[in-house]
Amino acid sequence: MKHIILFYFLLLFCSLSWSQSTLDSIQKLDAVVLSDVKLKQYAKGYKLTVLGDSILRKNRTSLTDVLRFNSNIYFKENGYGMVSSASFRGTNASQTAVIWNGININSQLNGQVDFNTISSANYDNISIRSGGGSVQYGSGAIGGTVHLSNDLDFKTHFDNHVQVAFGSFDTQNINYNGSFGNGKWSATIGAAYVSSENDYPFLGTDRRNENGAFDNLDLNLNLGYIISDKDVLKLYHQNFRSDREFSATLLAPSNSKYETQEFRSMLDWTRIGNKYTSIFKAVHLLEQFKYFENKSLDTNFSEGKVNTFLVKYHYKHEFSKRLVLSVISDASHITANGNSFANPNRNTFSATAILNHRPTKKLQYNLNVRQDVISDFESPLVFSGDASYQFLKWYALKFNASRNFRIPTFNDLYWNPGGNLDLNPEESYQVDVGHEFAHKEVTLKLNTYYIKTSDLIQWRPNSTSGYWNPVNVANAKHYGLEAEIAVIKTFNKHTLNFSSAYSYTETEDVEKKQRLFYVPLHKANVSLAYNYKAFTAFYQHLYNGEVEIIGNTLEGFDIGNLGVSYNFNTTGKLEYEANFRINNIYNTYYENVALRPMPNRNFTTNLTLKF
Repeated sequence: MKHIILFYFLLLFCSLSWSQSTLDSIQKLDAVVLSDVKLKQYAKGYKLTVLGDSILRKNRTSLTDVLRFNSNIYFKENGYGMVSSASFRGTNASQTAVIWNGININSQLNGQVDFNTISSANYDNISIRSGGGSVQYGSGAIGGTVHLSNDLDFKTHFDNHVQVAFGSFDTQNINYNGSFGNGKWSATIGAAYVSSENDYPFLGTDRRNENGAFDNLDLNLNLGYIISDKDVLKLYHQNFRSDREFSATLLAPSNSKYETQEFRSMLDWTRIGNKYTSIFKAVHLLEQFKYFENKSLDTNFSEGKVNTFLVKYHYKHEFSKRLVLSVISDASHITANGNSFANPNRNTFSATAILNHRPTKKLQYNLNVRQDVISDFESPLVFSGDASYQFLKWYALKFNASRNFRIPTFNDLYWNPGGNLDLNPEESYQVDVGHEFAHKEVTLKLNTYYIKTSDLIQWRPNSTSGYWNPVNVANAKHYGLEAEIAVIKTFNKHTLNFSSAYSYTETEDVEKKQRLFYVPLHKANVSLAYNYKAFTAFYQHLYNGEVEIIGNTLEGFDIGNLGVSYNFNTTGKLEYEANFRINNIYNTYYENVALRPMPNRNFTTNLTLKF
């Protein structure tokens, strides 16, 4: 590992010595402001959905709530606020990669990200890229990727944003975001705290959601400094802490709780010349947990911790405005220890090449190839290609195809009891065809896709040992259709904003000739907002179709949210906004996971202050 790190610093020194002429204005470059340059530059043939500031400011809740009503992703949530896992185009949670400022942060233990441990309040934008992304983002990026981005603005400014919210079931939420820039420095600070007893009643019964309280704190600090007209230094840091009880089901009581802490730090050195961009990143990720089967016994718990050290180098050379070549390499050292998986470790190295070519004004394509070297597995060569052709001013055809992979996690291999050291990495091939229409105030996206996965890893009961074990099943396939539409209409001082997303998802376990569990055939959401001067009203609706569960099906459901807000403008820079929201307005009984009822009708009110 020491030799690899030395190699990176030598490579960085060489790139610094290969200097180019001075830039006119470094602040205007994407590589300076953005944390994930690849997302914008190398996704022309992919469907990319960006949730901007207007959506995130009005949905300062968990990432689950934001994406459930604003994307095609389906979420399996073990009761409100509990563990939440994503299903992207019918793939499982470990096949959806979450990218934090350009870095894959899926857990090394279970391969997933719990979307209820991420607050949407601390990010400038959240993007969803549909389709395979293993070439650019590594293991697990099979169904798609969710990108969490913090942008740095070096223009002179000083902005503050405070929001305080209160809701049903003794829920309190406070968020603060600050942003500063003076032409040389840039800084953003974010703090999000939410606490709830979460003791909502189960409709149709005399019971409540017992042992469901949670307490989450999310802190963010991002700094940028322009060293010279070629060099920018950036630091990103996040600290998340959660103390969360695990709620009971309709059949089984619970007195357990789960404590987690996550630290993410990244130092980014970007150097820009006339024809090249050089980016060096040093990253540390820490995830640790304590699980209490009985929360009353503070000394009786199981625990685990994982440290990831990563160095990454990205060199981009512009041969012309139409032809760009990027070479990316990274190395990581991962160590873990815990009661249930001993002390495993893993070393990885990867090399990636990306060619971006724009032969005409209408046609643009990317060719990507990546090879990983992993200490405990042989990784396949993965590749992808994507293209976009602008047939008409209002119509573009998009296409992408890829080979992707996922290596077994530490839990898959070493969990005691149940781990399986004989697992193979998952592999998948997929193709995606998209049509994008844009005319005046209307945009429409239509996508069809096909995914074939071999050696899919699933945990299944073992009749001999009595434990659950991960095994490679023969094959799984996914295919479907996605549609998104957005309409913005402005007349006089009135604005009407309509958006909707629909997905039709077919899945099959080829071995058993049956649909995969917890994948709805149909999912749709609708958002409608009306604004007049300082007044805004909005409505959200979600439909989840029925899903297959073990030995049965779980009914689909419709739920709706309604809200109003009013912006009070004051003299000077100060302004504040009052908001009132009704969730599950129809008071619908529904289960997102079998035997785990979700909240009935409930209310949230908040006050937002900007200065």
